[in-house]
Amino acid sequence: METYFSSGKLLLTGEYAVLDGALSLALPTVYGQQFTISKISDPVIQWTSKNQDKTIWFEDTIALENLKGISEQPITGMTTSEILLQVLGMARLLNPDFLSGTSGFSVLTQLEFPRKWGLGTSSTLINNMAQWAGVDPYLLLEKTFGGSGYDIACAQNSSPLLYQLHAEQPRVTIVDFRPPFASSLFFVYLNRKQDSREAIKNYKNNAGNTEDLVTKITALTKAIVGCTNLGQFESLLAAHESLISRAVKMTTIKERLFPDYAGMIKSLGAWGGDFVLAVGEDAEQDYFRKKGYQTIIPYADMIA
Repeated sequence: METYFSSGKLLLTGEYAVLDGALSLALPTVYGQQFTISKISDPVIQWTSKNQDKTIWFEDTIALENLKGISEQPITGMTTSEILLQVLGMARLLNPDFLSGTSGFSVLTQLEFPRKWGLGTSSTLINNMAQWAGVDPYLLLEKTFGGSGYDIACAQNSSPLLYQLHAEQPRVTIVDFRPPFASSLFFVYLNRKQDSREAIKNYKNNAGNTEDLVTKITALTKAIVGCTNLGQFESLLAAHESLISRAVKMTTIKERLFPDYAGMIKSLGAWGGDFVLAVGEDAEQDYFRKKGYQTIIPYADMIA
């Protein structure tokens, strides 16, 4: 029996701009996904995926023979079974020895967070699969789901990190990001999962002077990492929101949904869904509950 684990992800700075080389601050979450793999005699993959409450959300059996005809292609519009077959097939293409024998495997995946949260169901799948197959997870991501790869960096780590694409290659630096005001930070789930691929497409269609954006976001990321004052932290987040708002031609989440909120609110990752970061105390959390947002997680309970 083999067991693998990958951490979930949140992107505090650099959303969208990370694709063009901006230095970004990424936060691995305490929640992740575990793989448990056992060898079986039949030449098949018996796959079972479970939600955080142990209920099964997906099951399939794939014959090893079916992996031979897989070629690289976009997974957009594929069913879950087709996506799984594509990811397994690409892993085998990258490592021909993977799943090349006559024995099969039973695979159990166990999420520690609800799939709708957007903390990395796909990225934790890719990283766990890459560990099992002995392939480069960034390359496997590129040939399947695509994206900047920051989520893979989070999957592989348990501490905040700086992530940057340099000549299309990932650079990861672990940082000591432990803001003294962390008790005044919390995450709010917006009751809506965002499609990252569509958000990236929208950014690329609207992006203007990306070089200037990358320079400014990189500077803000460096300032945020070293920030020890809550007021300054909020100002830096506000500047970041303003820059991305202009780049993607969207109003900020605070302007759109919470214009009367006293503190700072920042989108995390693709705008319009998943989690936001909010600044405030217990009383401010009630503001969101009264508006129907019941999933509120303190910073210390979410970030590794």
